[in-house]
Amino acid sequence: MSKYENVEVHRMTIREQIEQMERDTLSPFACLSVNSRGRDVDEPQCDIRPVFQRDRDRILHSKSFRRLKNKTQVFLTPKGDHYRTRMSHTLEVSQNARTIAKALRLNEDLVEAIALGHDLGHTPFGHAGERVLSRLTDGRFKHNEQSVRIVEKLEKDGEGLNLTWEVRDGILNHEMELQAATLEGRAVRICDKIAYVNADFDDGIRAQLLNEEDIPLELRKELGFDTKSRLDHLIHDIIINSMGKDDIVMSDASWQAFLELRKFMFDNLYTNPIAKSEEVKAEAMIERMFHYYMEHVELLPDKMLHMLQAGEEKSTVVCDYISGMTDQYAITKFEEFYIPMAWQVDGF
Repeated sequence: MSKYENVEVHRMTIREQIEQMERDTLSPFACLSVNSRGRDVDEPQCDIRPVFQRDRDRILHSKSFRRLKNKTQVFLTPKGDHYRTRMSHTLEVSQNARTIAKALRLNEDLVEAIALGHDLGHTPFGHAGERVLSRLTDGRFKHNEQSVRIVEKLEKDGEGLNLTWEVRDGILNHEMELQAATLEGRAVRICDKIAYVNADFDDGIRAQLLNEEDIPLELRKELGFDTKSRLDHLIHDIIINSMGKDDIVMSDASWQAFLELRKFMFDNLYTNPIAKSEEVKAEAMIERMFHYYMEHVELLPDKMLHMLQAGEEKSTVVCDYISGMTDQYAITKFEEFYIPMAWQVDGF
């Protein structure tokens, strides 16, 4: 580097240097920070952080992200210290996706932002809560769409986080039947599936509902004979088969085996009557609270009332409030409305 080139580098902000490093080192299939479609509301650039890094930080510091630590992954409000919550699942998705992104030279900041935000819209009690709110709104409530609604409208008392288009696209399209516009979003989508299938099996063993030998032998031969080996196999398979391609894919053999393993999990854990015995109660509780708030909207927080006054549909705002609850807060509010308290009288 000449002395003149060195002077030019020092004139660049740290953000601009990082953006140049992305140009120099990332794959031609990666989404560069400078190529972002931008935000709905223009704002000055940070002098240190590129746009996707800023998005990651905004999600990490949001209230919705913090609440994930007390939301169900598979087992409702588990008492054991080592069962996954929605937050630990989110962090596992992020770690797996970043491993793939680093190997494929994709944009790790974008991957991490999408991963940390993908489940913000999950309800208390996991998919049980989601099923109820979806049924009560004629299918209009979906957790991936609610995650986008949170970052666009609900966080920061209605201001939203003003995230880039690419992050919101990845959050919206992380479901199995959808497809993100960026490879970073597609990496998160597939890592979401392999994370919950493998981690949930591990939790199923901890709960003494599953054993390693329950998985069909042909699947274990293809994917691995324990949870760690299967996760390692799948991540390696994705990296090897996606290298130099404008897509995120597995080999046919691994993909078919993974789909069979996922079906095994639905048949033996996700619909297991022992594991899901409390879901009937949780669903009934969410439904009762939905109807209660629909009849008593004045009990919603002020920021929710302001949304009603601004013209938002009542059922949408009630879903916003209930879906944002943690498991324990939902139980507390239900008890407040429906469980009689012991009578107390001051004096002797």
